[in-house]
Amino acid sequence: MAAHVDPLVVGRVIGDVVDMFVPTMPVSVRFGTKDLTNGCEIKPSLAAAAPMVQIAGRLGDLFTLVMTDPDAPSPSEPTMKEWLHWLVVNIPGGSDPSQGQEVVPYMAPQPPLGIHRYVLVVYQQKARVAAPAQGPGPDAAMRARFSTRAFAGRHDLGLPVAAMYFNAQREPANRRRR
Repeated sequence: MAAHVDPLVVGRVIGDVVDMFVPTMPVSVRFGTKDLTNGCEIKPSLAAAAPMVQIAGRLGDLFTLVMTDPDAPSPSEPTMKEWLHWLVVNIPGGSDPSQGQEVVPYMAPQPPLGIHRYVLVVYQQKARVAAPAQGPGPDAAMRARFSTRAFAGRHDLGLPVAAMYFNAQREPANRRRR
């Protein structure tokens, strides 16, 4: 009988982005009509808009959602890892990120080279997080080299309660001529 291996371990999310943890909160993620499963492939064009994320939990609970790319700019040389794609704090339990405070606006996957992992991590907050008036915007220097672990440490978030990841690679350009 084969032993179960956690897909977050196989995909090196545990290790590269977060420490070992036991998921304790159901979270569903969907791009359009496609439900996300760990390690699935999503075309960047399908992920142009922020995913629908549903976080379980009680109404009084608060959550933080972080989305990063640990493979930026290329999986073989991730010199800008983690690239911050989305950061939302103070999300009420039983709701979605639109009910929280968006600190960093969603940025769609744009993998320049190779297959990139895009990681969504959910933390249960111990208290309300004081969100800055405006987080990193389109400025690459503000999104590059983000550390999910360091952010969680600064805000006393502890270990994640859930995480998921998907893979994406650059879509070929339309080569048809008219």
